[in-house]
Amino acid sequence: MRILAVGDVCGSKGCEYVRKVLPAFKKQNNIDAVIINAENSADGNGTTKESAEYLLSLGANALTGGNHSLRREEFYGFLEQSDCVLRPHNLGEDKPGKGYCLLDFGRVRAAVINLSGKIYLEKSGASCPFKSADRLIEKAKEEGAEIILVDFHAEATSEKRALGFYLDGRVSAVFGTHTHVQTADSQILQNGTGYITDLGMTGPVDSVLGVKKEIIINRLKDNDMSKFELANGSCSLNGCIFEIDEKTGKTVKIERINI
Repeated sequence: MRILAVGDVCGSKGCEYVRKVLPAFKKQNNIDAVIINAENSADGNGTTKESAEYLLSLGANALTGGNHSLRREEFYGFLEQSDCVLRPHNLGEDKPGKGYCLLDFGRVRAAVINLSGKIYLEKSGASCPFKSADRLIEKAKEEGAEIILVDFHAEATSEKRALGFYLDGRVSAVFGTHTHVQTADSQILQNGTGYITDLGMTGPVDSVLGVKKEIIINRLKDNDMSKFELANGSCSLNGCIFEIDEKTGKTVKIERINI
């Protein structure tokens, strides 16, 4: 099974670029399933019902989230109702939505797990991602998932690497999101888990993590706290293809994507 994981989609411009390139890319590369991180898919951070439905209509099988998933209260109802739009599980089971879903493709079932890191994300209130992963992997196996995918939305590369090694051989793939910069360490770990520290982002190239570069420069240089604005110009889609053996649940091939 060939699964495409797409890095953080930035606002309406990122969504439009997904519309532009994803359908043809899926067909040309024999993609069986698509997981998209959508926590910033609405202009001004967060996710809306409209941005989520738009990405699903373009061929996403599941949407994952992050520290901005619960930013918009108007999105809570949709999070509660959707079977395939997630937010990090370890933000708290008392919060709207969930961090786990099971995708049934007939010949194979794939569980998608969404977790948040803790390092440098203390304000999110996330509990231990390692212990949350243990519980959700057990749930996935009880429900007969042959493939298990983990989106780890975290800041620190050390935390991402550690979780990757911790889950090696127990899940099919671990891919990091949140930092918006694609890392060059895509690999198959010793026990068969596909891994990349960060998928990157989908949005304006001439930007600082999707935001107009002048705003970020002025904020860092002069402490100018002007409101973030999405950058303009050409876009790119970052992600990773994991080719997974449906019988073993192991990754057999991995390829970074930059379109």
